[in-house]
Amino acid sequence: MLGKLAKWLRILGFDAAFFSRIEDQILLDLAEKEDRTLLTKDTGLLEQADIPSLYIESDNWEDQVVQVMRHFHLKDQVQPYTRCAECNVALKPLPREKARNLAPPFVFKNAPSFSLCPHCGRVFWPGTHHRRMRSKIEDIMEQV
Repeated sequence: MLGKLAKWLRILGFDAAFFSRIEDQILLDLAEKEDRTLLTKDTGLLEQADIPSLYIESDNWEDQVVQVMRHFHLKDQVQPYTRCAECNVALKPLPREKARNLAPPFVFKNAPSFSLCPHCGRVFWPGTHHRRMRSKIEDIMEQV
């Protein structure tokens, strides 16, 4: 229910765990063990939570991101493009020469930099989608 929120928190550089399917008690135990804050739209889960938590009000992912950032005063902690949007691991800089066989030839020739997720092996670079993402980030930051 909050997958896009988790993805965009990761894009902004925040450690955001997400499980599409997990038992409530397992989720709460894991959140407590990892010292996490629970973000949820599930009022029943929220009532069970004995950990820091926040009820997410909107169904719109952009509003959700703004709510989380405002509530936790995260504006000054944003570090875009430093985490894998898929698996949440911190990205490592990838030297250009090592990216040669990992990126399409056109991308290798034109991209100014590369990053690698050490967990899933995904390679990131500022491509054509980067402008749109940057614009979304600017919109979000203006609202925070």
